[in-house]
Amino acid sequence: MTESILRSIDSPERQAEAFPLLTPSQIDRIRPYGTVRTVRAGEILFEAGDRLPLFVLLSGKLDIVITRLSGEHVFATHRPGGFSGDMVLISGTGSMARGRVAESGEFLEVSSGALRSLIAKDAELSDIFMRAFIRRRLALIAGGMGNVIILGSRHSADTLRLREFLTRNGHPHAYIDLDSDTTAQELLDRFNVKIDEIPIVICSGKAVQRNPTTQQLAQSLGLSGKVDESHILDVAIVGAGPAGLAAAVYAASEGLDTVVIEAAFPGGQAGSSSKIENYLGFPTGVSGLELTRRGVVQAEKFGAQMMVGQRVVKFQCDQRPYRLSLENGDILQARSIIIAAGAQYNTPNVANLKKFEGNGIYYAATFMESQLCGGDEVVVIGGGNSAGQAAIFLAETAQKVYMLVRGKTLSATMSRYLTQRITKHPVIELHLETELVSLEGESHLERVTWLDRSSGERMTRDIRHVFVMAGASPRSDWLRGCVVLDRQGFILTGRDLDPVLASAPQKWPLGRSPQMLETSLPAVFAVGDVRSGNVKRVASAVGEGAISIHLVHGALAEI
Repeated sequence: MTESILRSIDSPERQAEAFPLLTPSQIDRIRPYGTVRTVRAGEILFEAGDRLPLFVLLSGKLDIVITRLSGEHVFATHRPGGFSGDMVLISGTGSMARGRVAESGEFLEVSSGALRSLIAKDAELSDIFMRAFIRRRLALIAGGMGNVIILGSRHSADTLRLREFLTRNGHPHAYIDLDSDTTAQELLDRFNVKIDEIPIVICSGKAVQRNPTTQQLAQSLGLSGKVDESHILDVAIVGAGPAGLAAAVYAASEGLDTVVIEAAFPGGQAGSSSKIENYLGFPTGVSGLELTRRGVVQAEKFGAQMMVGQRVVKFQCDQRPYRLSLENGDILQARSIIIAAGAQYNTPNVANLKKFEGNGIYYAATFMESQLCGGDEVVVIGGGNSAGQAAIFLAETAQKVYMLVRGKTLSATMSRYLTQRITKHPVIELHLETELVSLEGESHLERVTWLDRSSGERMTRDIRHVFVMAGASPRSDWLRGCVVLDRQGFILTGRDLDPVLASAPQKWPLGRSPQMLETSLPAVFAVGDVRSGNVKRVASAVGEGAISIHLVHGALAEI
């Protein structure tokens, strides 16, 4: 290990977890899963972007080399008893580094499929490998190391979009702010880039993308997965919020052939929460990002395939197996479907709102967004738990947090512990029965106006940052004509279907009634925030995701 990565791992215990040395007896248990390979100094075993195997060093040394703008950097050197790899071995995405033999010797080469079998059967080695892979990935993230560099501006909405995508997907990357970096023009000239083409994404020091779409970036990093259109899945899960991830964990761990399709990044609305304090098992709280990362790792460990940056645009529900058409033209076939598409925040009815999205209007309150605000005054819109968590988090650094709530009280929509903190916090100023009515500015938000509906008073302030976390609209447009929705567009399930099943788009074909989370289509289930009557809590979403897999087993047995 080199000093750069050591600084990213904050204790000797975690350093030992990130780079453990296997005992001879542990290596002997791995041997049946691999092949001994003789390697020579200078030999390249894999390049950035390659799908790689695990290498266990019997003798010799292996350098893990990452390419940055300043050239090659060796950020880890493996020795006898050590092993290569990080979370890409579990996720199946491409390597972020080059593997170069530093000293001749013998390596035990284990394919990713064989590694997955080993992890499933050997609990001790599973713990060793998973801890090491997770620690290494966290060290890469903390150190801003990886095969991706973003050249952008803090005043660019697209820069924020790409940084948020990589961060929420746990992909290590470096960010260079062209507004403050003294070598900015040199970098632009080096890659023949014009200022109006930013943000720029550089992969492995050579591949340059000019303001790519989220889908293009996901594809180039191998996050989108591959589709075999002839293969029929046991279950396809649409959405990777808490409900979808829970379903993926239980489905894959119980042997179901599982794919998760996520349009942007895992976590849903919960993933944007700075701190969740009422989730069982985390007495000091857990960030939505951390909870999401753990869920993704768990699902992939058991064999679920994640397809990120893929959007379902059509549900072909008039035939079995069901068919899901993706935005890129691919088609997935599945015997059962779990719809966990979630909901999106409602947007204030302000004419020029979209103009400032990413440039003063934000739909998440994480460390990244808080950095953009500095010590400025900010506005948080919403009266639910997400808005409350955002207000408290932002109050740690903001000069003042104005919280605008349409309702007359917080008690009906927010947990009591959050209500108490907000009402007593010296930095948070609560405005009930209040709504945003005007946004002003040139390229970036500069001024806001809100209306107190109880008094009729309007207040205008020079505020550059507004966090919108109000209400929820279901992501269900692609389902119309297939399943029964309520008036707001949420999916009806179970007993709620009794009064309307006769008028369903597709006739219910079975002798039994729909199960608890089942939609008006057999073997199609809805969980989490997209379901009518959902509880809007992370714990309930996770519970629904887990329960849905029990119901899937029953539905598959009927086929």
